[in-house]
Amino acid sequence: MFGISWAEFLVILLVGILIIPVRMWPDIARFLAKMISFFRNLIWKISDASEKIKQQIDLEKPIDELLQTTTDDVIGDFSTPIKKLKQNNKKQKSDKSVKKTKNGKSK
Repeated sequence: MFGISWAEFLVILLVGILIIPVRMWPDIARFLAKMISFFRNLIWKISDASEKIKQQIDLEKPIDELLQTTTDDVIGDFSTPIKKLKQNNKKQKSDKSVKKTKNGKSK
């Protein structure tokens, strides 16, 4: 616990009991109870927030995948006609060069 052994913790507790006057023990006990309660609530809030973040990330993964596949589909839809146009242009250029050589008009 916090890098100290139980024996060291007991020694610190005994020294504290001997040094602190008896009339202040209830106040110190209340203070310690409030601190423990505060830290418990803090830990619960942190763990709850981390769970919410995990859930949000898990929910966003399918959305990211959906966006990626949709983007790929859209880009694919645009790139397919562009590829066909490029291939058609290459065929037309090669057809024109073949026609020119057949007509006797070479470069």
